[in-house]
Amino acid sequence: MSLPPTGQTVLVTGTASDSHTWNLVYLQLFVEELGYRVVNLGPCVTDDLLAEACRVHRPDLVVISSVNGHGYRDGLSAVTRLRRGPGRSDIPVVIGGKLGVLGERSPEAAARLLAAGCDAVFDDADLDALREFLTRPAAGARTAHRHAGSTV
Repeated sequence: MSLPPTGQTVLVTGTASDSHTWNLVYLQLFVEELGYRVVNLGPCVTDDLLAEACRVHRPDLVVISSVNGHGYRDGLSAVTRLRRGPGRSDIPVVIGGKLGVLGERSPEAAARLLAAGCDAVFDDADLDALREFLTRPAAGARTAHRHAGSTV
């Protein structure tokens, strides 16, 4: 497994309506084990707070996690806000967890997230797929080829 270059930072965050925290702690440890520095914003992060944190911390990647089932909706709002901000449109963003209230994949909702600017959608909480995404050689290459039309 190749580790990221020294100094890469991943911003881990919950969505605006999600108050769960253990998923974020787990994700932080998971990402740190892969060699990244992590800034964990915690739960109930508003779109504006996420955008401001990206401005301040300048992460190499944003990982959005949802457990309450509102990830499709909240994630769409968050990535849309993030892509609107100056200097933040090129930050790779991924989202995963329980993204729908029914606990089922929604290819249509995932496609909307990808079209809005997510680089990958892990709507089945597939940690192996997230690990693969995180261990690709260069963060810059991630934005060059989005996972268009598919979930990872």
